[in-house]
Amino acid sequence: MYEDLKREVIEAARKAEETGLCRPRSGNFSRIDDERRCILITPSGLDRMTMTEDDIIIIDRNLKILENKNNRKPSSESLMHVAAYEARPDINAVAHTHSPCALTFAILEKPVPPVLAESGHLGCGGNRGYIPVAAYGRQGSQALADSVKVPLSKGDALLLARHGVMTVSGRGVQDALIKAMYVEDICGAYYRALTVTGGVEPEIISAADLELSSPEFK
Repeated sequence: MYEDLKREVIEAARKAEETGLCRPRSGNFSRIDDERRCILITPSGLDRMTMTEDDIIIIDRNLKILENKNNRKPSSESLMHVAAYEARPDINAVAHTHSPCALTFAILEKPVPPVLAESGHLGCGGNRGYIPVAAYGRQGSQALADSVKVPLSKGDALLLARHGVMTVSGRGVQDALIKAMYVEDICGAYYRALTVTGGVEPEIISAADLELSSPEFK
């Protein structure tokens, strides 16, 4: 079942590695079915370039395995994905990446301001265009899962303290991945601007201008 959704998850996972958002076997991706009864998620520690539809694991919101054809280990971040879907009934996809510039600000626990118009594509209007940082939680823990709920109530992108990036979408895994690409671009531009200015904060784009520049801003 769900072969199309499984392929959607695999394609996004592979593209994340090809574009440098994830190293091999890092990061994870999921898609909830249209009836919101089950979650399709990438397995833990498997080379995504050889991953097949039978490697994608189907779980319910209690982390009960509904389908695991190749007997893989579910992603260690399954609890975090479930928390995202519970926090946002409007989304159907989650991407978790470890891109380098974004990870720098996640380590520093520093929110990233809207220095590029692309910030308007992240649905972070509740944060005035800023990419927020979720509180630190150990990998795979309930604390980590709980940490994403408040930031997700205000936008579609966040940094996980000392961990990485989470983006969500109501339009599928590819769209969640595109948002993760924008996060890395914005973080990279912000990092370089701070380097050039010696740490002096650059001018940011106003919330009004972001709202005008993108229908995603909300």
